[in-house]
Amino acid sequence: MNIYTEKSIELANQRNYLDLLFKVYPLSPDSIRDIDATTWKSVETNYKKGNNTELFKSLLKLPLFPVKDGYVPYFKHDLSAVERNPDTVDRICGRVRELELDKLWEKCTQPKETNRQMGPLFQNWLNKGVLGSYPVDEKMFLSKTKGVAILDGRDSALADFANRYLGYTRDKGLDFIARKGDVFIIGEAKFISDEGGHQNDQFLDAITTLNTKTKRNVLKVAVLDGILYIKSKKKMYQTITSNDVPVMSALLLRDYLYSL
Repeated sequence: MNIYTEKSIELANQRNYLDLLFKVYPLSPDSIRDIDATTWKSVETNYKKGNNTELFKSLLKLPLFPVKDGYVPYFKHDLSAVERNPDTVDRICGRVRELELDKLWEKCTQPKETNRQMGPLFQNWLNKGVLGSYPVDEKMFLSKTKGVAILDGRDSALADFANRYLGYTRDKGLDFIARKGDVFIIGEAKFISDEGGHQNDQFLDAITTLNTKTKRNVLKVAVLDGILYIKSKKKMYQTITSNDVPVMSALLLRDYLYSL
């Protein structure tokens, strides 16, 4: 087992792990989605008038469609299909009309699922200088010679840099790139809140990055947090403890970088 994986398990099981982790992932499950007032007025008007075509078009403009239906994404990609498929529109709007307007509002403004909020949170945490250095642009990143440098940018920009300079070939974004001297550190950051489905995919995604070929002066790490550090016979725990893979909590990332 990797020493930082061991330390992460110890942290998660013997200290106020979740209290500390909230500084990295400050989830806001009660924050409702914002709805444009003009768009909602159009929803109300066409709901009351019984105009399914215009009601459907208005609902497509909202951040969250109120009912789940496999045909809805098609209309989002091709709005002209609304006029050509009145039976499908009427069918879906029939389900919408089963909801009273106040319930419809509640459905359209319900908070994002916590796993959908994760994307920017790790980046926001890095931007606070928590690793002992604030993220810098590419020119500054490449020219810095002392201490730890963090490259600024979102996942696609970081992947592009890694492709150009570090021999990274995977068609997948990265969550961070750091540098200490001539050594580069790349990786993905995930909060694994549960097991199954999307969460398993997130775990596998991070592990796959560890196995991606790069140049020799590149270290790859998986910055993972959540249930995977709970001692069990389940796959995630067994994967990180039965192999010397660099998996660690975000709370230990600074220690790791300065140990290099």
